[in-house]
Amino acid sequence: MTMIDLGDVQLHVREDGDPAGRPVVFANSLGTDLRLWDAVVPLLPPGLRLVRYDKRGHGLSSCPPAPYTMGALVRDAERLLDALEIRDSVFVGLSIGGMIAQGLAVKRLDLVRGLVLSNTAAKIATPAIWAERIAAVRTGGIEALADATMKRWFSAAFGAKPEMLAWRNMMVRQPLEGYVGCSAAISGTDFYTPTSGLTLPTLAIAGSEDGSTPPDLVRETAALIRGAGFEIIRGAGHLPCVEAPVVYAALLTRFLTAIGHV
Repeated sequence: MTMIDLGDVQLHVREDGDPAGRPVVFANSLGTDLRLWDAVVPLLPPGLRLVRYDKRGHGLSSCPPAPYTMGALVRDAERLLDALEIRDSVFVGLSIGGMIAQGLAVKRLDLVRGLVLSNTAAKIATPAIWAERIAAVRTGGIEALADATMKRWFSAAFGAKPEMLAWRNMMVRQPLEGYVGCSAAISGTDFYTPTSGLTLPTLAIAGSEDGSTPPDLVRETAALIRGAGFEIIRGAGHLPCVEAPVVYAALLTRFLTAIGHV
C-alpha cells in the first residue's frame, strides 16, 4: 500500500509490473476502487509499469467534503503522475475514469501518449438525473441506488452470479461524501468540445449490455477523436474488465502493441 500526499488529498496507489517499464495508468469508475482491475493486470504483457489509484473519496484515498469538480479530479491525476515522475503514459479510464482521462489529455499531453476510454463518454446522463441520484443517496445512503446500479452495470448472466454481490458491497461501502462528490463532478462535465480537439492514439471500449454508457454513446465519443478505434465486448456490461477480463486484456495488449508501448 502506498499513499501519495498531494496536500489537500491523499491518494492510495498500487504499482505492479516493472518499475522501469513504460507506464500504464488505470482510473476506475464511480463506486469502485482500484480492485476493479485485479483480473486484468496479471494478463498484460511483462515489462510494463502498471499504476492504479483510488480517486478522491473512494477506496483508501482520503475523502474531502462534497461536491467535487471534474477539474479537481483531473488535477489529482495530474499531480499524482507528476509525483510518480510518470510521463508518456497510456491512461486507461473507465466511466468517470474515462472522463478524467479526457480532461488530463487535454490539459497535459506530456503525461499521456495514448488513451483507452472504456465505458465512458464526453458527457454522461444529465444534471437532472445526477441531482436525483445525489438526493437519493443523501436520503437513503448509497444502498438506495445499489440494486438499480447493478442492473445497469452488469449483464443479466453476471448479475445472477454470487460474485456480483461483492461488487454491490464495494459500491455501498464507498464513502457517501466521495460518491456524492464524484456524482457532482460527472453532472457538471461536458467534454464534447475539448475532446474533439484531441489527436492522440485512442481506443474506446464498450460493453454490449452496458446500461450506464451504452455502446452508441461510447462510439459517439470515440468519433470525436480523429483516428480513434472502437471495440464492443459482447455480453458484458459497464465493467467489462470484471465480466470479460481475458477479452479486455487482449484488447489492451493489442492497442499497446500497435502504438509501440510494448
